Amino acid sequence: MTGGNVGEVANHGSARKLATQGDVFLAADVGGTHARIGLVSQRPDGQSPVTVLQYHRYACADWPSLTAVLKDFVDQLDRSVHVHRCAVASAGYVLGDAIVNDNLPWPVSIRDIRDSLGIDQLAVINDFEAVAYATQFLAQADTTPVIETAAAPAAGPVLVMGPGTGLGSAVLLPGYPRATVLATEAGQIALAPGNEREIEILRYLARDRAYVSFEHALSGPGLLNLYRAICELSKQAPTLTVPSQVTQAALDRSDAAAVEALDVFCSLLGSFVGDLVLLYGARGGVFLAGGILPQIRDVLLASNFRQRFFNKGVMRAFLQQVPVRLMEHGQLGVIGAAGLYLDGQQTSLGENAAPT
Repeated sequence: MTGGNVGEVANHGSARKLATQGDVFLAADVGGTHARIGLVSQRPDGQSPVTVLQYHRYACADWPSLTAVLKDFVDQLDRSVHVHRCAVASAGYVLGDAIVNDNLPWPVSIRDIRDSLGIDQLAVINDFEAVAYATQFLAQADTTPVIETAAAPAAGPVLVMGPGTGLGSAVLLPGYPRATVLATEAGQIALAPGNEREIEILRYLARDRAYVSFEHALSGPGLLNLYRAICELSKQAPTLTVPSQVTQAALDRSDAAAVEALDVFCSLLGSFVGDLVLLYGARGGVFLAGGILPQIRDVLLASNFRQRFFNKGVMRAFLQQVPVRLMEHGQLGVIGAAGLYLDGQQTSLGENAAPT
């Protein structure tokens, strides 16, 4: 869900009723481009960990801080709603008072959020960990098949990954009474070219950096890197300066270097996803997420993604049993952040430990 006013999925009557019971809290999914904020309440039926009472997506560049975004959202809630808890899903890690993430447009102070909004509990969760957790509650009808299999997915780990401002990845590990999510930094794995053209591109990328990761190619900035490399290799001057221009020029086929850049992007993605499936034994399937892929869905489906995904020698037969589906990010990060927070609360209480 995108745009619109706060309260796009609002049920103000429910929010007022739940507020008196102290069951509502904030859940936020914060990326380099967008911050998705929800007012949520716990659900008892198990179909989803929470009900999203109100929701809004903010463009990060339009706001001076995450505190300002959260405050705007809270200010537009019904006055009877009092929020004292918040779960924030974000890339990066917590260091003292700060969430450290080079892809965010501003520094994030945990203390500032607590003090400005009167938050008693603030949990910080990895963003792709949250998205992976939420895939348990994702209907297949809400996804697009990229690679289908004859049989239903086997029981086993589920890989969730996708390019956006960075390259995120996490693995959902089925379990009882609840699943476990493994947060990873797979995007920092060294870029592995699959043909001569990609070797040339890697040489170009390695000219001004000591280490080239997959994120340097499979992300918004990475797509721009690919475009600039291809322009240089094709002996043409680059005219596009931001990732969105490269995407649009590739989609309308107005720039040959942009078209090739997006083709290389999809090919490298297929190869990388296949590698991660083998690494994690992801028999349960793959969900592709992130901000870029839904925009290029038709190109992705027509690209060499499949061929590169399967091109793993003797492991081809294994990969042919693993479905790959594309999903819209939407509210998944908000739902996942809230669910992981609630799981953490239940675990703490089960161990007779007070929440912090």
